[in-house]
Amino acid sequence: MTDYDKTVEWWKKRNIKTDAELAEAMNGHGILLAYHSGKIENDNITYNDTREIFDHDGVTSYTGDLRTLFEIRNLKDAYELMLTSFGSHREIDEKLIKEFQYKLTQNTYDTRRWQLGERPGEYKRHDYITGRNEIGASAEDTPEEMSELIEEFRELPEDKAITVAAYFHAKFENIHPFADGNGRTGRMVMNYLLLYLGHPPIIIHEEDRKEYYKGLEAWDENQKLDVLIDFLKEQTVKTWKKQVEK
Repeated sequence: MTDYDKTVEWWKKRNIKTDAELAEAMNGHGILLAYHSGKIENDNITYNDTREIFDHDGVTSYTGDLRTLFEIRNLKDAYELMLTSFGSHREIDEKLIKEFQYKLTQNTYDTRRWQLGERPGEYKRHDYITGRNEIGASAEDTPEEMSELIEEFRELPEDKAITVAAYFHAKFENIHPFADGNGRTGRMVMNYLLLYLGHPPIIIHEEDRKEYYKGLEAWDENQKLDVLIDFLKEQTVKTWKKQVEK
C-alpha cells in the first residue's frame, strides 16, 4: 500500500459527516490551506497574518496593502463556506462555484475590471490572458463550458476521487471563467469536491507551485492528466503526513 493509499484510508476511517466534525479534523489545516492557496498568487500574504485573521478576525500592527488583507479575510470566508456546504451536503453546481468566487474576491476587484463591468460572483464579461499559451474560454462561451463541466462531473466515477478532482481542476483553470480569483476559487472548489467524494482535502503548498503549474500546463498543452494526478497525490501525503504517522 502506498503512502497515498494509507492517507486516504486513514481519512475514510474517520467517517466525517458534519461540518463540526470536519472543522475538528482540519484543526489548523484550514489556516494552512488558506495561507498556501493565497500565497501562490500573492507573495505578500504571510502565515502570521492569516493565522491572526482566522483566530481573531483581524490583525495587529499590519503594514501591508489593503487588497492583501481583504484577500486573507476572503480566504477565511471561503473556508467557512466549504465547511457549511459540507455540513449541508450541497451539490457542486454553478451557483456554489460562483458563491466561492464571490467570497474570495469581494472588495478586491480593481478599478479597471470594475469599469469593464466585471463583478465578483459573476462570470467574466471580457477575455483575459490566463497563462503562457492560454487565454481561457471566451467570455461568450464560458457559461456553456461551465455548464458542460458540471454535467461531466456528475457522470465521473466517485470511486476515483483524485482523478475526478484533477480533471475538474484542470478543466476549470483552462476555462478560467472569472475575471479574477480563478486559482483560489479552483483550489477551494477542488477541495470541496474531494470532501464531497470522501477524500481528504489537499493543501497545494506554495513552495511547490512550479510543479503545480507543470501539472496544469500538461493538461493545457497535451490533455495529459497524469502529471497533475501524481502531484495531487504527493500533496495529499505531504498535507497529512504527521497525522497519519501518529
